[in-house]
Amino acid sequence: MTERLGLVDMDGFREDVRAFLSTSLTAEMREAADRQAGIYADPDLARDWHLTLYQKGWITPSWPVAYGGTGWTAAQRLTFEVECAAANAPVLPAMGLQMCGPVLIGHGTDEQKARFLPRIRSAEDYWCQGYSEPGAGSDLASLRCRAVRDGDDYVVNGTKIWTTHAQFANWVFLLVRTSSEGPQQAGITFLLAPMDSPGLTVTPIISMSGEHEVNQLFFDNVRVPVALRVGAENNGWEVAKYLLQFERGGAAAGGRPLRLLRSISALMQDAAGEPEHVVHSPQFRRRLTLLEIELSATMWTQRRALSAVASGDPMGVTASSILKLKATEMTQMASELALEALGPFASVDQSVAAVGPVAGRSVAARYLNMRAVSIFGGSSEVQRTILGKELLRR
Repeated sequence: MTERLGLVDMDGFREDVRAFLSTSLTAEMREAADRQAGIYADPDLARDWHLTLYQKGWITPSWPVAYGGTGWTAAQRLTFEVECAAANAPVLPAMGLQMCGPVLIGHGTDEQKARFLPRIRSAEDYWCQGYSEPGAGSDLASLRCRAVRDGDDYVVNGTKIWTTHAQFANWVFLLVRTSSEGPQQAGITFLLAPMDSPGLTVTPIISMSGEHEVNQLFFDNVRVPVALRVGAENNGWEVAKYLLQFERGGAAAGGRPLRLLRSISALMQDAAGEPEHVVHSPQFRRRLTLLEIELSATMWTQRRALSAVASGDPMGVTASSILKLKATEMTQMASELALEALGPFASVDQSVAAVGPVAGRSVAARYLNMRAVSIFGGSSEVQRTILGKELLRR
């Protein structure tokens, strides 16, 4: 990579990334990523790719250099994510790298940063997120999982639901209610807890796609040291809002649809000799073209948002909500097109059927799994409400 007039040579950087991916991303990793139906790669695959990036020094490109970041510009980070998506690299779990890590950098104590950040980077710790509860998902401020201070500990009782990869995690970051005084948001605290804590139980939830990706957590008098509180007591809502900016807008918004477009392209190539196939219909081609236009527009929107961040302006709720909303719409549209392109092989019982390089069950399971993207991380209705409030406030 070279520098010209103080600016990064993006063409050279892109070639460096592509060269790394071509040599480090093995055929086995790509094939396993093709079979990925859920949001994130399975732990074994994710760990292999995580350690590959860690050894290269590219595992936390968005973190400050002082904590292991690469020092890349916003444009470089986006280019790296787009190239990883285009190469079909495994999708790494975001809970540590893109959520808990940045929160600790922004709100954690020196002791918490020293303890957890190196272990997030090295994949020694695997995190899950304890936010949603039965009856408190989109309306997160109504959560009821309670923590009562008892000396140097909090005693936690309650439940969390839709906890992704909790069956693999050894740590969870969670929101708990520590006060019922004043507005709901004013009595919430942000805690970190080891998953092997006595009284913490993980119960699997099997999704309609057949994956065991999410879980329900039960806390029965679980003791969490006060030293594992992030931020002040009853100030967890501010910490949570900070985290949501990374969850909703911190990664390439077009990453998931770009990966799905790869499947669609492979299916279209396989059907090239079948003139009656649905992929040749004007309706299919029109929807595919609209998706490609939306993807291009969204990527440019993200570039503008990241440019503002590079100038010192944080990515506010408006930009992160727009990116979350558009990523959701494109992901679901792309998964629908992939399912249509697969035709009869999309039946859920086609566990071994394949068309070209695309496994039938992966496409069908991915379609079913992607129905959830309009709910998690803040539902599409919530994102539109946020945007409406922000626009009316101006």
